[in-house]
Amino acid sequence: MAAQNHTLGERAARQLSNTTKTPPQWRGATPRWLTQMLPWTPVEAGVYRVNQALDDKFAVKCSPEPGEELPIGFSDYEAQPREYVLTSVTTTIEVDTRISDLFRSPMDQVKEQLTLAVDKMKERQENEVLNNRTYGLLNNIDPDMRIKPRKGTPTPDDMDELISTVWKEPAFFLAHPKAIAAFGRECTRRGVPPPTVTLFGSPFLTWRGLPLVPSDKLPIKDKKTDILLMRTGERKRGVVGLFQPGLPGEVSPSLSIRLMGINQRGAASYLLSLYCSVAVLTHDALGVLEGVTLDHYHEYP
Repeated sequence: MAAQNHTLGERAARQLSNTTKTPPQWRGATPRWLTQMLPWTPVEAGVYRVNQALDDKFAVKCSPEPGEELPIGFSDYEAQPREYVLTSVTTTIEVDTRISDLFRSPMDQVKEQLTLAVDKMKERQENEVLNNRTYGLLNNIDPDMRIKPRKGTPTPDDMDELISTVWKEPAFFLAHPKAIAAFGRECTRRGVPPPTVTLFGSPFLTWRGLPLVPSDKLPIKDKKTDILLMRTGERKRGVVGLFQPGLPGEVSPSLSIRLMGINQRGAASYLLSLYCSVAVLTHDALGVLEGVTLDHYHEYP
């Protein structure tokens, strides 16, 4: 004969309890430090034109003699300056109105769907800033600003060489987390561990006072990757992000969300658009240490 249960069971008790729930967690989200570190410049009509003066010889004379004819200085401009047209990261989502009506507590289903969509679009935005075929930083580095590591691994000497290339007020390095780890191993090997600095509430390794900003959007191929160093801002003739303010349905700079309507199936459709680009104002604002190896480890006694 089975024993009679005189206490309330856990399974039954849970029917009367409230469960604490989290919003949907997307494991692919990253801090997106690059888009936070870049200064963003507003543009009109979706176009940004970079005008540069040509590097012709400029006539000057120091301490001219009295009565001596003075030189005439002249700075010409590019006849066809480069124009950056904002591109869009766009998608649509649908939410059944019955679902959003009935299951809206404690979390709004439409809001959570839009939040996830925006997060994924911003990840794609950072990827485009680096890898876009037209304006991506990796595809807009001047040949004179490309150097290679002496021994394959990213050593302190290589990073110093990169700093000497982008020496006019550099702002930060950008590297894959595995490249930063490889650089850290080389520093440890030489007994010069890089100091850290706190930015946005998080610790960053630094070298010569410049933070090493991690981004997993930098590609790895054959266990090799690149390390970037850039100067930023319009005033410093550096790298700037581009966005257009004042969009219809704008919820944050250059991001708009618009209701497209409700179809015959009762699903509400939303259009999400994120417009962006990035510009390198002068050729010496961006340099790269190309093809650093990531799989070299040291043995310590």
